[in-house]
Amino acid sequence: MRLALSLLLLPALAQAEAASPTWLHCGQIFDSASGKLLGEHALRIEEGRIAEVVAGAPRGEAIDLRGHTCMPGLIDLHVHLSNETNPQAYAEGFRLNPEDFAFRSVGYAKRTLQAGFTTVRDLGGHIALSLRDAVDEGLIEGPRIIAAGKSLATTGGHADPLNGVSRDLLHSFGYPGPEDGVISGPLEARRAVRQRYKEGSDMIKLTATGGVLSFAKSADNPQFLPDEIEAIVRTARDYGFKVAAHAHGAEGMKRAVLAGVDTIEHGTYMDDEVMKLMKERGTWYVPTLMAGAFVSEKSKDPDYYPEIVRPKAARVGPTISATTAKAYKAGVRIAFGTDAGVFPHGQNAGEFALLVEAGMSPAEALVAATRSAAQALGMEAEIGSLEAGKHADVVAVRGDPLQNIRLMEEIDFVMKAGQRYR
Repeated sequence: MRLALSLLLLPALAQAEAASPTWLHCGQIFDSASGKLLGEHALRIEEGRIAEVVAGAPRGEAIDLRGHTCMPGLIDLHVHLSNETNPQAYAEGFRLNPEDFAFRSVGYAKRTLQAGFTTVRDLGGHIALSLRDAVDEGLIEGPRIIAAGKSLATTGGHADPLNGVSRDLLHSFGYPGPEDGVISGPLEARRAVRQRYKEGSDMIKLTATGGVLSFAKSADNPQFLPDEIEAIVRTARDYGFKVAAHAHGAEGMKRAVLAGVDTIEHGTYMDDEVMKLMKERGTWYVPTLMAGAFVSEKSKDPDYYPEIVRPKAARVGPTISATTAKAYKAGVRIAFGTDAGVFPHGQNAGEFALLVEAGMSPAEALVAATRSAAQALGMEAEIGSLEAGKHADVVAVRGDPLQNIRLMEEIDFVMKAGQRYR
């Protein structure tokens, strides 16, 4: 009886914590504007927001984080919370129901939040829309989710849900169209965007080129004609949507950047011309190095991916790393994203060390996952820094992550909107 009562009281206690003033006493705080540590500070949290940031000790009782570095809640701009890699993933799509994937996603969301990621951008899948709403309603624990809903693809392209199935099954299922996120031509492109609006998506994701894990030969061929991408972006703007473009090949990237997309995801074979265009237009680059490293490693296992996927997976990891290093040196704006789901959820922070290996300083890598990611989302007024008025999204690690970026993989404290989760 006592346990049952305690469980019933937990939501009320969490709400009370978020509503009443709370002080955090931090040994250091990370300033995502300057990329510097500012020494001992205290944060006053009230009604889910940062009410005050003061140098030195707090004025009242506080959560003791004096041995820690406090940072803004981390942001991952590329996750897939409705699924997770495993050797049976290709078969599961035929034998599992949407409810099965939905129940799994609850655990993935909790793992992501526990790893310090208080905001994520989910780039593909209907389940994320309901998962987002369940988190917002306090039904489950998870990060704040910006959900794209179904990714937009061309017929037979990356993100066509029936890509690679037999002809008999295709005739049985019916050919997917704009309502399913699959288009041919500008008119269907506009219909697909409007359908995402109807379904409640927060943004649009399109697959401008082939993909590594799709059941198809090419990972990098362009898959949308320029007028199709232009129709998507123009229609998206009418509905207040930002647009992310999955793209491995240079020509597909070029078409997407010229059409006005906001972010390029992966960017494996990005060339100098694309980098120049991205700098001119302010397009963000989201490298997803963790995914590249994972698929390259798993390509060595003949039982993990289908044979048509393995050669693509073997090439992509080292190439993305080299491209990220080159893009960073060229001055392309880089924001943090991992493609979690391609590798196990909750390991997102491994991206920090890979960004540092690609040439970024630890401070720059942290900025990429806070201030820069918030700017890419258009949410810099709400998240991405520890400032009065912003959401009380705070994470902390013991020690100095600017000296050891691997500390980001050992998050000790997680607060989202004033509520403690770790």
